[in-house]
Amino acid sequence: MRNLLFLLPLALLLQACGGKTNDKKSMLAADTIPVKLIPILSDTNSNQVWASGLLSTENEARLSFKIGGVIESVLVNEGDKVRSGQLLATLKSTEIAAQVQQVQLGLDKAERDYQRAQNLFKDSVATLEQVQNAKTGVDIARQNLQQVQFNQQYAKIYAPADGFIVKKIGNAGELAGPGSPLLIMNAASASSKWVLRVGLADHDWAILEKGNRATVKIDAFPGKQFTGIVSKKSLAADPVSGSFEAELQISFGNEQPAIGMFGTAGITASGKTAGFSIPYESLLEANGKKGFVFVSDDRRTVKKVEVIIASIANNTAYIASGLEGHAFVVSAGSPYLSEQSIITVK
Repeated sequence: MRNLLFLLPLALLLQACGGKTNDKKSMLAADTIPVKLIPILSDTNSNQVWASGLLSTENEARLSFKIGGVIESVLVNEGDKVRSGQLLATLKSTEIAAQVQQVQLGLDKAERDYQRAQNLFKDSVATLEQVQNAKTGVDIARQNLQQVQFNQQYAKIYAPADGFIVKKIGNAGELAGPGSPLLIMNAASASSKWVLRVGLADHDWAILEKGNRATVKIDAFPGKQFTGIVSKKSLAADPVSGSFEAELQISFGNEQPAIGMFGTAGITASGKTAGFSIPYESLLEANGKKGFVFVSDDRRTVKKVEVIIASIANNTAYIASGLEGHAFVVSAGSPYLSEQSIITVK
């Protein structure tokens, strides 16, 4: 009877301990997050550069007066179509006309002086040197007249080709400086080429070369893709934006675009870079070239690491750096993970 009374509490104690052990195992199982892991493999990929910009034509003209003066008229507005040789703007002619008249009068006087010197030389009153000096004075006056007549001709602005007025900078009554752009015009003749002007970051500019091919999408033509080629790279950064400009020459086929349309381009650079390829679903919080992924080295715990994204294509993310020394990357289940998570591999 004593033994029975002693064994009964012991059995109850063991049962209680066994229950706690089972509960602990159940809690651990509940905290374990099922994930899929794939090995991290090195890979090489073509650098893909993404950029956006506005459509324009290859030939852009910044039209200005050769001399300064008060603007008399600007005969076009932004967006207007213009024809080659069309008069676009004029300066008030009073000042330049007075200059031409003044130089003409100087030429008339120089010619009279030269004729007088010749007559005096025949009478042996003037010397040969005086005649030669008078002749030089005539030549100088004629050159001055040609100069002011040339300036008078360029006190008017004519369209150098068929095209569109992109921007009007001045208006009638304003003072225009010599050489200061008054109108910006894009040529749009049958022979002109369409270009997409894009801004590039330093790294993207460095890996691109002339002749690299691109796929271009224009918002005005949804669902259509056009082929392009890098035709020009600027050698200086834009002082305002800090980006480097590049031009992509685009073939539109039968489509008729317009200046100022917005487009995006995926440009394939010539060289390839070594890195890693992972499923696109593995990326977390991607922002530009940076992103985060969860990696595992022991198949039991995970770690969140920052990676540099080289490019993304066909649901595959090419990683330039950040995965060195790690064995596996989480390809499914990442949204439920944290640095303290215990995982189980599905």
